[in-house]
Amino acid sequence: MRKPEAQEKYLKMIEEVNSAGEFQPSWESLSKAALPEWFDRKRLGIFIHWGVYSVPAYANEWYPRTMYIQGTDEFAHHVKTYGPQRDFGYKDFIPLFKAEKFDPDEWIRLFREAGAGYVFPVAEHHDGFQMYRSDLSEWNAYDKGPGRDVLGELKAAAEKQDMIFCSSTHRAEHWFFMGHGKEFDSDIREPLRQGDFYWPAMPEPELERWDTEPYPSQEYLDDWMARTAELIVTYRPAMIYFDWWIQHAAFETPLKKVAAFYYNMGRKWHKDVMICYKHDAMAFGCGLPDMERGGFREPKPYRWQTDTSAANNSWCYTDSLDYKTSRELIITLIDTVSKNGNLLLNIGPKADGTISEQDRKILSDLGSWMKVNGEAINGTRPWRISLEGSGNIEEGAFRETRVEYTASDYRFTCADGAIYAICLKCPADGIFHIKSFAAPQAGSAVGQYTAPFHGIIHDVRILGCDTAPAWHSDTEGLHVAAPGLSGEFPVVIKIL
Repeated sequence: MRKPEAQEKYLKMIEEVNSAGEFQPSWESLSKAALPEWFDRKRLGIFIHWGVYSVPAYANEWYPRTMYIQGTDEFAHHVKTYGPQRDFGYKDFIPLFKAEKFDPDEWIRLFREAGAGYVFPVAEHHDGFQMYRSDLSEWNAYDKGPGRDVLGELKAAAEKQDMIFCSSTHRAEHWFFMGHGKEFDSDIREPLRQGDFYWPAMPEPELERWDTEPYPSQEYLDDWMARTAELIVTYRPAMIYFDWWIQHAAFETPLKKVAAFYYNMGRKWHKDVMICYKHDAMAFGCGLPDMERGGFREPKPYRWQTDTSAANNSWCYTDSLDYKTSRELIITLIDTVSKNGNLLLNIGPKADGTISEQDRKILSDLGSWMKVNGEAINGTRPWRISLEGSGNIEEGAFRETRVEYTASDYRFTCADGAIYAICLKCPADGIFHIKSFAAPQAGSAVGQYTAPFHGIIHDVRILGCDTAPAWHSDTEGLHVAAPGLSGEFPVVIKIL
């Protein structure tokens, strides 16, 4: 049962904390927030999409919406498998979401062994089911379904194993997410009141008007602020990720209030915290920009993050996942870091709490590569140039395509006096040729750059190789010979 007094408590808390805090709900004030220092040291995070939608495990995590859209494959699948929506609606999956094999300590161990430094479980997705104990709604994983405070258990496990705990909330879009259920005889019907699982189930806007219409009510915006404040106060995430629709004009004032509250609470906790946002929802510099399923062709002077999933076609576990290869994901990590970004990699556990074998393999491959080559990733900065070769991604969000990288494609990072040249495909003959390290042409003026690198190379090593490689540099570049070296994953050459 919803407790109105709980909402009033959190709304009052936001006002009181902000009235006395350093940060005020204005872009000018919020722009003074500092990125947490750990974000530079830990360049790989794990996103977790797990919830009631993991029970049907069909299509993707938007099943709760599309199962109510007449004419869709999901609608037909639902009727065929579970019966008409009026008799078996989305809420009827909740008792089936038992999470009986959920082991938070094992999850965190897998993520740490994969080389990840922080974890981002989804606290509430668009479906409106909270994965944590809440005083604001009974529709949560502690009161229903698993009967466990999933978020709290993951936080405890993460902190025990020295991982940074963060979280995301995708509540904003719930305004219209279940709205199609009102268009026919389903279990989503009026009257719907605040506190009901499906509330408010408003009509979905046309695509070109999603940022401006329909306009959420103040009642809904207050609910959103209170839920976010409860998440902040109870779980103290080191970073919060807001999924899309908070760029809607209606959220600007509530978002400023929540951001100021969060940053002020960070001050009380004696640590810097940060909001990660998309689609220019915040003024630049007030949070961390995120590029969903995409990236940049060149490095940026500011820190940023990309979030992508281990599968191309879903963020949650389904029975038809189109997985990326481990090599693709390792290259995504390398490419992102070379351009001043972090990678937030999503995996989707099964409804019972187990992690699929394919996800485990990806995590294992990542871990094996990071164990050898992690120094070229964590704590590094972009070098003078970020890449060499013709292979590059298409810039922008939702622009993921498979790129055929060759042995001529490199990405560069640097740290502690070393430059890391990362070859994205090991050459068949084990001979690496890095053109960016070409020596100056004979007779060139002192200080004149004839190539991206103009300096003295003292030593060259290949991470993971016990024997030092033969190497020399000339006007064509740096040549490194490691005959017999092979493998499907990128090779890191450390240059001192």
